[in-house]
Amino acid sequence: MDTTWRDAHQSLLATRLRTHDMERIAPITAHAMANAFALEMWGGATFDVAMRFLHEDPWDRLDRLRALVPNIPFQMLLRGANAVGYTSYPDNVVYEFCKQARKHGVDVFRVFDSLNYVENLKLGIDAVRQADGVIEATVCYTGDVSNPAKHPKYTLEYYLDLVDELVALDIHILGIKDMAGLLKPRAARLLIGAIRSRHPNLPIHVHTHDTAGAGVAAMIACAEAGADIIDLAIDSMSGVTSQPCMGAFVSALEGSEYDTGIPTESIAALNSYWEQTRLLYSCFDPGVKASDTSVYTHEMPGGQYTNLLFQAQSLGLGSRWNDVKAAYTEANRICGDLVKVTPSSKVVGDFAQFMVSNHLTGDEVVSQAATLSFPKSVVEFFQGYLGQPVGGFPKELQAAIIRDAAKIEGRPGASMEPFDFDQLRRDLEDKWGPGSIRDVDLLSAALYPTVFDEFQALRQKYGNLSLIPTPLFLSPLEVNQEIQVQLEVGKNLIIRYIALGPLHKETAKRDVYFELNGEPRIVSVDDTSVKPEVVARVRADPANKNQLGAPMSGAVVEIKVAVGDKVKAGQAVCVLSAMKMETVVGAPADGVIEALHVAIGDNLGAGDLICLVKTE
Repeated sequence: MDTTWRDAHQSLLATRLRTHDMERIAPITAHAMANAFALEMWGGATFDVAMRFLHEDPWDRLDRLRALVPNIPFQMLLRGANAVGYTSYPDNVVYEFCKQARKHGVDVFRVFDSLNYVENLKLGIDAVRQADGVIEATVCYTGDVSNPAKHPKYTLEYYLDLVDELVALDIHILGIKDMAGLLKPRAARLLIGAIRSRHPNLPIHVHTHDTAGAGVAAMIACAEAGADIIDLAIDSMSGVTSQPCMGAFVSALEGSEYDTGIPTESIAALNSYWEQTRLLYSCFDPGVKASDTSVYTHEMPGGQYTNLLFQAQSLGLGSRWNDVKAAYTEANRICGDLVKVTPSSKVVGDFAQFMVSNHLTGDEVVSQAATLSFPKSVVEFFQGYLGQPVGGFPKELQAAIIRDAAKIEGRPGASMEPFDFDQLRRDLEDKWGPGSIRDVDLLSAALYPTVFDEFQALRQKYGNLSLIPTPLFLSPLEVNQEIQVQLEVGKNLIIRYIALGPLHKETAKRDVYFELNGEPRIVSVDDTSVKPEVVARVRADPANKNQLGAPMSGAVVEIKVAVGDKVKAGQAVCVLSAMKMETVVGAPADGVIEALHVAIGDNLGAGDLICLVKTE
């Protein structure tokens, strides 16, 4: 299976590949990859990032690519009971999501759970079955079955027992998801060989990442041990944190009993396109230039590695990347050695950045847990919002982190009320206009309410930005530069940028002069280069236990107290958000809120004063 349209760019370019650039190569891909099992092109982080950062509709991507590639199955990544989100949702959301995804062109659903929690997997499997999709039930691989002493929780018998449970659910394909690239060739022969021996007629599909550089060798070992399908990426979109190189694998097996039937000339033709296209996204390339065998220690998923590096740089931690990787290892240890894949990997990643930002070791986190303000994802994980991890939670740490918050036993969605789609439609149409909300929009809003709201507002203001060529989406026009934008077949806009007017200081706007299909036009735009006066923020005194400082940089998205309110130590005061990570900041002590130094929308640096608490 070719992963270039999803996991390859998620792993190399922070998931920033636009539909426009997939469309340009889609007709050629339909011919060149005609012998492939499938194209992985949807789900996972692409759903969120499409709206949040690329300002395009993920459902439109699915429709547009399906029309251009009618002959190859499309595969998506479904996070079981988490759908394509980072938490659990009511069951009817997952069922409706699978129904609509199948209707809009997804054929094969790779269903996994970020903790290998079978109860969550059952929900996703049943939702795909009801949607009449192909069920690829997936085991997430961590540890090393060839060295069980290092990871005693994740032995060969653990995986075989889990496979047996999935096969009993009448699945169509078994997926092995090696999200960090930990599956070494010897371990691959052990694992795939044992599964094939126990289930001789079960189709086996293996996914890995090439972070350590052993990916091609591991996938050849899988093929020889009995795997039917393996994941690869086009050469220039492969390697390091992405999937192994398609050209290398295909060439290595050419003429053997495992010959793929994919011509190397077809791969070369696609590779020429992706070599050039990848250059357009160089601003999102974090610069991972070579293999990194430290992945066998920190076990960071390939799809997270570059995203977390990009996130760390955005949070001012780029120079401390080695510290983040070390903290990731420590965070995983104190969480009990988790299966790490979205959303559980996000929990560990948020935890690691929290530790680095606050200069905490793993042992210090454990000893001080009752007084720390943890990222929201960490708190919710320990509450049980993602399900139950293998071996359960570390009880003492769980109690210290969740404190008085509710604890969920069993499958989270089982205790949730059905989602009210009718009410959501009424609310959205009140806001965006009668008849403006499609069935798929309801799902986008149910999964990502704030992101969808911001996306709708931007689309109403600017239109469909996915039609703009990528160089112009990422960079401004030069004076007298002319571009063409195709709205649909036979309908093109020819735009030429003429000049930029002077700044209107009272409104911080400028007039932009341009020609549209030869006709002169003027539009007034905000000048975002005009910076407001920077107000120096008061810093919290670390020695004063009545002062609450921001535990890390971020924007204030919610304030939960007012001046004069009585609070308990650890009670939520506000919520900070930075790069998809939310942190609930708790009161430093019992007392009364004497002063608040923040407002919603304020951007704080680590250590900035949030409030004063007067102790009684």
